[in-house]
Amino acid sequence: MPKPKLDAATALAALNARIIECTRCERLVEYRQSVAQVKRRAYLDQEYWGRPVPSFGDPQARVLIVGLAPGAHGSNRTGRPFTGDGSGNFLYPVLYETGFASQPVATSRDDGMKLHDLLITAVVRCAPPDNKPLPSEIANCAPYLDEEMAALKNLRVIVCLGKIGFDGVVRHLIRTGEIARRGVLHFAHGAEYKLPNGHFLLATYHPSLQNTNTGKLTKAMFYAIFRRARELAGMK
Repeated sequence: MPKPKLDAATALAALNARIIECTRCERLVEYRQSVAQVKRRAYLDQEYWGRPVPSFGDPQARVLIVGLAPGAHGSNRTGRPFTGDGSGNFLYPVLYETGFASQPVATSRDDGMKLHDLLITAVVRCAPPDNKPLPSEIANCAPYLDEEMAALKNLRVIVCLGKIGFDGVVRHLIRTGEIARRGVLHFAHGAEYKLPNGHFLLATYHPSLQNTNTGKLTKAMFYAIFRRARELAGMK
């Protein structure tokens, strides 16, 4: 007899449990653990997560954020996407103001943060050296993204943070047969595409300090992306 289909919450919880134990990429395992042992001076009194970082948010989400990878002293320390670093300090206030997050500040897995109709994931689940995962490491993580997408039954909008996240989603669409080739799907801030299955793909610059401190990505630009995501997802 066929196995019964799991509900989204159960499927994602089971997937995250497997992700946390993943050791597919030797280079990333060594790096994430070494960072967790050496630590940054400001966090010497804290115990680093030092493992792959699972997705975070609402299993019933209509909007999915796909980022690059955990930050060495952010998510690799706290164990939650975009939590405890400059990128998160830029992201979560915007999510709060656009109605996706319960609070504007993310500091730890135990800070009470809740996401509404939104899930956050990444194309790579371990912190990579210099924030640059290898193509083979992105490929090793790809099946996890495929499973997450399949579990999100209410998904309507995918927001890609940066070109690597965008390219990872495009490859997912090709792998799963949603599209035959990349075609017109090209990364640019504010790019918007309607996919054959009716979902929407939005692209934005990554909220890295390099982009936000230089003004390449402003709060107004980022806010507009998530207001648009709400509109496309049919939210008030």
